[in-house]
Amino acid sequence: MSNTPDLDAMPKVMGDDGQFHAVDEEVDLSGTPLEAWVALAFFWLLGATVFYQFFTRYVLNNSASWTEEIARYLLIAVVFTGATIGVAKNNHIQVDFFYKFMPNCFSKIMNTLVDIMRIAFFAAATLLTGQMMEKLGSYKMTIIDLPMNLVYGVVMAGFAAMCLRAIWVMRIHLQRGYSVLQRPESEMTDR
Repeated sequence: MSNTPDLDAMPKVMGDDGQFHAVDEEVDLSGTPLEAWVALAFFWLLGATVFYQFFTRYVLNNSASWTEEIARYLLIAVVFTGATIGVAKNNHIQVDFFYKFMPNCFSKIMNTLVDIMRIAFFAAATLLTGQMMEKLGSYKMTIIDLPMNLVYGVVMAGFAAMCLRAIWVMRIHLQRGYSVLQRPESEMTDR
């Protein structure tokens, strides 16, 4: 048995005319959730801010002082909106090792408990962020004269969206009768 690949089984990209023939797959963005578009918008704002900082610092030799602070806050926005995508796809870090050895009835109970704890965590984080915003009151950003609650408002919206997506994920788990912890090969495709 040789280790050389069978060339007839390989995908053919060179035509009989000696030209390269490849066709890209159709791009379908219809299944992209709202959170992904929001995260993309924050990411592009972050990229534009960092580019402006680079341009003013190294080309104009007169750095804009506000860009570092705003870039930091935009990065926070990207993280919290992006984390919502992770909840929607149900692909945050999880340990499914013990589920392989648990009886099925016990693993279903554990799945439901994990879903409830996830919802409770995100709900508590949303409420605590709201309470922190109340305590901050009219506290302003360091360099820009904008309220710091803008940043924490995005964080609270991210936690609230994660909570709603966690409820949605739990509903799918209950309808299916299993979760990704029991069957790691399954995906969250019910949008």
